[in-house]
Amino acid sequence: MKKNALCLLALFVGAAPAVAGDNPFFGKYSNQITFNFGQGVNSGFLIPPPTQWVPFSMLHLQYSRPNTFFTLPARASLNIFQTIGYADKYGWDWADYSIPMFLISEDVSLYNTNKWYFGTGLGAGFQAKENDRIGSKLIFGFKLFAGYKIAPQTNLEIFMQHFSNGNTGYANNSYAFYGLGIGYNF
Repeated sequence: MKKNALCLLALFVGAAPAVAGDNPFFGKYSNQITFNFGQGVNSGFLIPPPTQWVPFSMLHLQYSRPNTFFTLPARASLNIFQTIGYADKYGWDWADYSIPMFLISEDVSLYNTNKWYFGTGLGAGFQAKENDRIGSKLIFGFKLFAGYKIAPQTNLEIFMQHFSNGNTGYANNSYAFYGLGIGYNF
């Protein structure tokens, strides 16, 4: 068991050549505004398979500043989300989950090149009202993403975003989205 953990740690450290001195999210800039659009999937998994698309979308505005996380390039962000449901599917009335949300998050680049970056993020925050899908106002976010610098000031990202209550409420379902975002660095 100990040997497996050491091998996993060595693999993670060896496979994470991101360099904090050249933050791939920002380049030479120190502020970023990103607009993301996501389409919902019906799944309780942390990384949901994109097989059950639902009538549920997400609009997301994110303001970020450069940061480091254990010497890896990162970004600290303030996030405002608006979920928009518009029909019934898979036994859920998705219109009931049209809720604004606010999160503070940290994204970390685990691997990057001159143009590409790949990473993950975590966040915590709240949604404006409790509902029967996530039985708590308190929410946690998990994100996987890949980004591409299309210009020094412009990034394009694809992502998977998962929200849940982290077992803090009476209901423990989740919201999950796959989407696309565009960021402007200044």
